[in-house]
Amino acid sequence: MNRGYMGKILMVDLSRGEISEEVIPDNVYENYLSGLGLGAYILFNRIPAGADPLGPDNILGFLTGLLTGTGSFFSGRWMVAGKSPLTGCWGDANCGGNLSPAIKRCGYDGIFFKGISEKPVYLYVDSGRAELRDASSLWGKDAVETEETLLLEGGKGARVACIGQAGENRSLIAGICNDKGRLAARSGLGAVMGSKRLKALVVNGKRRIQPFNRHEIKRLSQSCNRWVQFQPPLFSGPALSRVGTLMRLLPTQMAQDGLLYKFFLKKWGTVSMNQVSIEIGDSPIKNWKGTNEDFGPGRSLTVNPDAITGREFVKYHCYGCPLGCGGKCSLPGQKGGETHKPEYETVLALGGLCMNEDADSIFHMNEMLNRAGMDTISAGGTVAFALECYEKGILTKDDTGGLELTWGNAPAILALVEKMIRREGIGDVLADGTKVAARRIGKGSEAFAMHVGGQEPAMHDGRNDPGFNVHYAVEATPGRHTIGAQLYYEMFQLWKEVKGIPRAKPLYSKDRKYLADHEKAVMAAACSKYMNVANGAGLCMFGLLMGVTRTPLFAWLNAATGWRKTPGQYLDIGARIQTLKQAFNIKHGVDPRSIRVSDRMLGKPALPAGANKGRTTDLEKVRGNYWDQFGWDPETGVPDPEALERLGIKT
Repeated sequence: MNRGYMGKILMVDLSRGEISEEVIPDNVYENYLSGLGLGAYILFNRIPAGADPLGPDNILGFLTGLLTGTGSFFSGRWMVAGKSPLTGCWGDANCGGNLSPAIKRCGYDGIFFKGISEKPVYLYVDSGRAELRDASSLWGKDAVETEETLLLEGGKGARVACIGQAGENRSLIAGICNDKGRLAARSGLGAVMGSKRLKALVVNGKRRIQPFNRHEIKRLSQSCNRWVQFQPPLFSGPALSRVGTLMRLLPTQMAQDGLLYKFFLKKWGTVSMNQVSIEIGDSPIKNWKGTNEDFGPGRSLTVNPDAITGREFVKYHCYGCPLGCGGKCSLPGQKGGETHKPEYETVLALGGLCMNEDADSIFHMNEMLNRAGMDTISAGGTVAFALECYEKGILTKDDTGGLELTWGNAPAILALVEKMIRREGIGDVLADGTKVAARRIGKGSEAFAMHVGGQEPAMHDGRNDPGFNVHYAVEATPGRHTIGAQLYYEMFQLWKEVKGIPRAKPLYSKDRKYLADHEKAVMAAACSKYMNVANGAGLCMFGLLMGVTRTPLFAWLNAATGWRKTPGQYLDIGARIQTLKQAFNIKHGVDPRSIRVSDRMLGKPALPAGANKGRTTDLEKVRGNYWDQFGWDPETGVPDPEALERLGIKT
């Protein structure tokens, strides 16, 4: 029967050069969906306890969503999963682009790699064949060069995921690239690919993807699209800083409707929030010790939304997306040069976090890091760490190879990023992120390393929205910003379809955000469960932020599979996936209590000025209550045997 999924995976043993197909039983999909849920099921059962993330026993999975190719909108995300070398925990990352449907049209819901090849290789897969090919001539090429070469070899319709120099050099902040420089950036999984000497995956399938009820999916997608295409006229980009200032000054806060954010995304993309986030205290400044007053509208004007999109010469859509927030921009100072439009996270990590107001340098670093396949969030966070070490005298010019690492020194920041990509001098010290760099540098530098479990957090400050700090700490992938927050809960509007969870108050005092009450834990757990369902389906978070009734994830899943599950039953699946990922970490010796958010990020001590003045978040109480929502020990975060048995998880 047509269920939307393909029912098979491909397993590649790089040590033996063996490739085999495996049939996945239907009950696995009913319990874990596809995407990261299927990935969790495979990796939990097959990666031995204590496996070296860069060793042969680690397994790297490329996964496609259950809804991908069914006609459901926003369903083009491809995902990678494995044991993270950056955190030692469950690791995953995802990306838009064009890879996901191509994997599925080869007849697979996932392609998994284990072992280590003797020489550089890439895997070529089409609808009836899979083979490992020599990639020695590609080793050393950047991600864009590699993809262009393989697209010619792969033929019409081929799609490519590959690593650049960062992955080859096993940088722990390396990602995996697709669509000429777009990254599945987080968790350091590019280093896993490099350690296996796997340069690329090339897929070129033609199989038809068969949902249960295509007509119903089309009806649901048309309804969703009406919301996407509704677009009123908006004010200018620079005016958004004043919107942010007003939001900061008001003593109360309105529950956010994600349809408003959709308006911004459709016009500008994620950079729409550059100045708003600085003004309201969402974006960290100066390695998390500064405030909006240090990087005010006069300084951030260079990265206002109109300034970024003023360089955009074409917009683009990911596969299956009616919104189209991506774009290609001209590269300053290079005739004919181009780069993907920098994302919000990139602009602020390489901008305000480093006190850098030089937009040209941000565009160039964006292109350099994309080609190298290095995570721009982690790179920016690590540069900011180095700048503070230099300020404190922990690093000197002798250490930096002559670079004067002062705040906002754009030429020096750009040169430092080049060194990190090449692992040259101080760049080699920094190329594995802040946690490892602080261990190498010593001299008390640990106090300035902003990370959660080894992962640099994104440009969302938990002193503004404490929900970010909760998810940085409780997710199986530490430091993750794309799962939950109080803001996301308001935008998801899950209470409209799921019984028993709290409705967001339309207007409330800002002080209420900082109450570490039981309700916050319920909201956070709901976000985690929902995003596990979304990542099993392959949906983009930006679509989900329009709200569950406008982006009908549950109804799409029922139409694609023929199941008749309720929204509550889907959240139960999300809870099962979350518990399996937590059990993965326990299996590999991770104590959930050891995943800490730095005191500075928690507001300890509180900032003396700015948007987050005096704000401190109480993480411990909410974290225990969150664990309890899943049937895990509220003191240790370890899933109880009863919870595992109820969910059908065998450890």
